[in-house]
Amino acid sequence: MNSLINVCGKDIRVKGRLIRVAGLDADMYEFLEDPEPTLEAVRRFGVRVDLFTFMQRLPETSPKYRYPLEWDNLAVLPVSTFDHWWTDQIGFKARNKAKQAERKGVRLCEVPFDDALVRGIWELYNESPVRQGRPFVHYGKDKETVRREAGTFLDRSFFIGAFLENKMIGFVKLICDETRTQAGLVHILSLIGQRDKAPTNALIAAAVRSCAARQLPYLVYSRFDDGNKQRDPLIDFKVRNGFKKFDLPRYYVPLTRLGLLAMNFGLHRNLTSFVPEPILSRVRKLRNAWYNRQLESVKEEA
Repeated sequence: MNSLINVCGKDIRVKGRLIRVAGLDADMYEFLEDPEPTLEAVRRFGVRVDLFTFMQRLPETSPKYRYPLEWDNLAVLPVSTFDHWWTDQIGFKARNKAKQAERKGVRLCEVPFDDALVRGIWELYNESPVRQGRPFVHYGKDKETVRREAGTFLDRSFFIGAFLENKMIGFVKLICDETRTQAGLVHILSLIGQRDKAPTNALIAAAVRSCAARQLPYLVYSRFDDGNKQRDPLIDFKVRNGFKKFDLPRYYVPLTRLGLLAMNFGLHRNLTSFVPEPILSRVRKLRNAWYNRQLESVKEEA
């Protein structure tokens, strides 16, 4: 089961077949200040939900609710001024990468959500069927699907584009939470064929500048890590750009007896959390090699 319901003005995503777990569709970018009205509405909605999960909002890292919890994390960059980030929060390599884009003619600017942006995102999505060693979920989508998916939370979102001459070679979408405490990097993507110009690094710099101008105190780049996953290039990229790991409570509220049973036996967790990291690492390498071979086959056919 994977369905969307609207409760108390919030979009709630319900996942799972045997054990149904619900949470905010914009989890990590949207939060519940007073969870009880939402929990009560979910109980009465008519769709069976066994567990409801939500994360606590920054910057409060100590548990403030009495529900069962486990520790989750976010990659967080505290933002004051752009100059402070540039001189004190990042190192030489990150600064050099951001400068590299400018030296090679990359232009950064905030852009409106219009036909030109949708077309640019669509072209980025359809550059390659494989990214980071796995199938790219957005590859093959048509423009209207891209418009619908990229056009969520427009009242609290802003977009930044990276342009080489008149072509968009990268973009980032940021969503502010309701209290304007943080801006979340929902999606950041650049053309693989333009990596030598470091557009992704330049987009991070532009995002920091925009957050500082809006006086948004935190920039969030999804999770810092996934618990048992070893250090990978994306984590290193986040660290080089000043992001730090913030541990935050994630609450799991059982709404049925099955939900309580699932909590007691850890059945709400992803199955990979029970697999030792050395085995997961070998599986990831095999998977990446297989998908890379598939990509080469696609290139040869083209």
